[in-house]
Amino acid sequence: MTETVLLVGGGGREHAIARAVADDCALYACASVRNPGIRRLAEGFETIDETDAAAVADYATAVGADLAVIGPESALEAGVADALDDAGVYAFGPRAEEARLETDKAYQREFMEEHAIPGCPDYAVFDDMTAACEYIDEYGGDLAVKPAGLTGGKGVKVIGDQVTAEEAKAYLRDSDYDRVVLEERLVGEEFTIQAFVANGDVRTTPAVQDHKRAYEGDEGPNTGGMGSYSDTGLSLPFMREGDYEAAVDVLEAVVDALPDYKGVLYGQFMLTDEGPKVVEFNARFGDPEAMNTLPVLDTPFVDVLAAARDGEPLPELAFSGEATVCKYAVPDGYPTDPDAGAEIAVDEESAGDALLYYASVDERDGRLYTTTSRAFAVVGRGDSIAAAEAQAEDALAAAGDRVRIRHDIGKEGLLDRRVEHMDRIRD
Repeated sequence: MTETVLLVGGGGREHAIARAVADDCALYACASVRNPGIRRLAEGFETIDETDAAAVADYATAVGADLAVIGPESALEAGVADALDDAGVYAFGPRAEEARLETDKAYQREFMEEHAIPGCPDYAVFDDMTAACEYIDEYGGDLAVKPAGLTGGKGVKVIGDQVTAEEAKAYLRDSDYDRVVLEERLVGEEFTIQAFVANGDVRTTPAVQDHKRAYEGDEGPNTGGMGSYSDTGLSLPFMREGDYEAAVDVLEAVVDALPDYKGVLYGQFMLTDEGPKVVEFNARFGDPEAMNTLPVLDTPFVDVLAAARDGEPLPELAFSGEATVCKYAVPDGYPTDPDAGAEIAVDEESAGDALLYYASVDERDGRLYTTTSRAFAVVGRGDSIAAAEAQAEDALAAAGDRVRIRHDIGKEGLLDRRVEHMDRIRD
């Protein structure tokens, strides 16, 4: 029987999901913007706000969906998985209460402490910004300042790296945040592991390193991610034996504490001199990390979804053994003053053997326009990171004008600096 799958969301992450399932199911999609890549792969595409849980559930039942995959965290926070489950459509994504693991950073840390989840940094939670500023003065070290709610990857300020203590306090005083988390600054190299979770099973995927900073050389403000890379195996060049397994132990401990969790569990880790520490958890695929993971997944993703729904053991995952490099094209001025509404032209043919994923673009009357977020990404694959990077770089001829790219992602010099940085920290 052919499964009918509803995809919720219209970004690069969702385009990667669509491409991973489209050949094995009848695919329908809904999102607030019309992603041209998803629209071409789907048998039906409806313009619906991803946070309108009732409308998403109505569309799912109207198209006879057997399964649904929820892309954006905003939809999970809005209870879209709850509404789909209640409508009899199995949602591969956690219900809103379990999605708090991502959507409420204060809950996330309190959950880790309560269940003795490894890798939790020292932290404190404040709903009084004056008290939070006093804590910064008294702490005696550098801190990460995190709004408790969702900020699209752009709300965190790290003292000693991005801002001074005085700038962090001014940031808090000028904000309208209800709660903030202040936690010890973790020093090391960040990496991500994404896991498919259902029925108590945890199936992990290769580690990925994202690049949050806007400009080459890791300069500038944080973004939702300018690009990322993965290696031919499960680990990354700066990781040593046992690092990957230690991070997986953390994910498995989370699922032990949340046995009904279903969907993707994304662990963002900082590899420190003491091993992996948890930067945060996300309750969905990463963007861009989905674009590194799904193209090299040989196990049909639809088989994972069907096993999750049917209460069966999740299949063991097989991967192609290719490295990947993803590079984003973003609007001029992104992230502080993006040139939204600019018409862009994308020459898909010039991408060659690389994969091109549309992200936050709006298609109107056959033309593409930027929004305030990332426009599209290219993903190269190869038998080494260098080969994958070269393929991605060649594909950037598709970028055209009015967009900007971090060309250094995946290049040898940047990788070497990561390895040297980690060696200095550990030695």
